[in-house]
Amino acid sequence: MSTLNHNKLSRRTFVRNASITAAGAVAGSLAHTTSAGAEGIERIVKNGRINQSVCKWCYRKQSLDELCAVGKKMGLKAIDLIGPKDFPTLKKYGMASSMIGSHSLGKGMNNKDYHADCLSKMRDAIDAAAEAGFPNVISFSGNRGNIPDDVGVENAVEGYKKIVGHAEKKKINICIEYLNSKVNHKGYMFDNMAWGVEVCKRVGSDRLKILYDIYHAQIMEGDIIRTIQDYHQYIGHYHTGGNPGRNEINETQELYYPAIMRAIIKTGFDGYVAHEFIPKNDPIESLAYAVRICDV
Repeated sequence: MSTLNHNKLSRRTFVRNASITAAGAVAGSLAHTTSAGAEGIERIVKNGRINQSVCKWCYRKQSLDELCAVGKKMGLKAIDLIGPKDFPTLKKYGMASSMIGSHSLGKGMNNKDYHADCLSKMRDAIDAAAEAGFPNVISFSGNRGNIPDDVGVENAVEGYKKIVGHAEKKKINICIEYLNSKVNHKGYMFDNMAWGVEVCKRVGSDRLKILYDIYHAQIMEGDIIRTIQDYHQYIGHYHTGGNPGRNEINETQELYYPAIMRAIIKTGFDGYVAHEFIPKNDPIESLAYAVRICDV
């Protein structure tokens, strides 16, 4: 595995050079994808040790067709958070859905009142994922309300034990997302790694994993690389995003993604890393830059 010589190449120099390279790889103005499509875009992924994906919801001005075409040319393997109605579009471009939606974020598995709805929606999503040959279904803890965290763990464990057998049979991962409760999702229960790890340990299935959102985790606990090293066996999926702001993962924010990607590679991870930042600048150039610096 190649590493940067930090004595010769500073973080800022690396980021600046990567930005220039990424911009060159997408020659010309990429703001006009609605008319130009993927024309002029060259492959950015060279190493391919990270399976990169991108969340469609962050690219509202691009159609799914356009994002698939651009992503495919760059070297992305999937689009994140895409449901069954759009699977035909993905397959037209040879792309996967790296994560499929299921139940509500706020009304989740920490509350028994919502188990029936959550389990039904997860089962449907698992079946759709299995039929399409896609690997992951998302799940959420839900908001705390008046539920103590330890009770939330017990409730979630009880609920997930009712669905993991189906996930095991279908060979699909259920990924519980870690979100911040400080800025974006007030009251969300799974806002610390210990909560999700405890749920996964108690359920005891390789098909129940954590969606480790690096942006959210940085807000709540930081210590990203050590957390990945210590708990990688429980992580089934990653999201990126710049902090503060959840914008580009460039030098305007505090996370150094090349080092984070190298840490992920060292764990032997073979799932997806999906870009979930909201571009402030040209969206396709911002995506190209992210793909370039994460292709370590």
